[in-house]
Amino acid sequence: MDRFLFLTFDGLSRGAVYAAFALALVLIWRATRIVNFAQGAMAVATAYVAYSVSDATGSYWLGFIVALVAGLLLGAGVERVVMRFVDHSSPLNGVVVALGLVLIIQGVLGMIYGNEFRPATAPFSRDAFEIGGVALLSRYDLFVFAAVGAVVVLLTLLFTRTPTGLRMRAAAFAPDVSRLLGVPVGGMLTLGWALAAAVGSLAGMLVIPTELGLHPTAMDIVFISAFTAAVVGGLDSPIGSVLGGLMVGLLLSYISGYLGATVAPMAVLALLVVVLLSRPDGLFSRRAKARTA
Repeated sequence: MDRFLFLTFDGLSRGAVYAAFALALVLIWRATRIVNFAQGAMAVATAYVAYSVSDATGSYWLGFIVALVAGLLLGAGVERVVMRFVDHSSPLNGVVVALGLVLIIQGVLGMIYGNEFRPATAPFSRDAFEIGGVALLSRYDLFVFAAVGAVVVLLTLLFTRTPTGLRMRAAAFAPDVSRLLGVPVGGMLTLGWALAAAVGSLAGMLVIPTELGLHPTAMDIVFISAFTAAVVGGLDSPIGSVLGGLMVGLLLSYISGYLGATVAPMAVLALLVVVLLSRPDGLFSRRAKARTA
């Protein structure tokens, strides 16, 4: 029972990061109907900037803020300079361009920083608190939950309580009508990419200290898990992506704890295949619920 409780809390902590990353994928999908396969590479790029700033100034939090700002700028730049000129007549065009961005970003990072793993420190202790002799959550885990929870609340308020959020939703689902109503669709798409990249940067800053360290390909495996979380929850459902992230985190924790870490990636891929075959719209999407009604 003690082991089960430890694996559960560890899975929820890991799943919260996947949820944040999946949420970034959902933001771009809802805005442009593109799955941004370059999201992981973009997050790593901003993490390198953050740790460079931290090394130069000795302040982790300054680097953390710089990572979020760099994510905003990088996301806006990618949409303005690259994705805006992609022919969207075929969904594969955006995917191919995004994969090309992955190779370019990883190649540039390798040339600038090298291909060795660099240590990435966490702002809080990762030693878990013990309650009744059971190791549960650490200070860093609590920080992860707080950060991801704040992002979910802020994005929910943005999309449901502000005029800007309503314009972004309108630009995503009815761009032609939105233009007729005076909504700057191009600006809303740029804002969507910027916000998604900033959320991805946050997820990268949260997960990299728990992995092997900083590396140009550090987010590749994380991206697979986060993409699975987004598909499980539904690419059209922000809340579903959060629930999907928690589910994937728990699955990885249980599989790693009871069957071994080498089996965990196969379990994630198996879950992805099962969901795509049975519920391609996701377990928590509205369209999936409508089909079963």
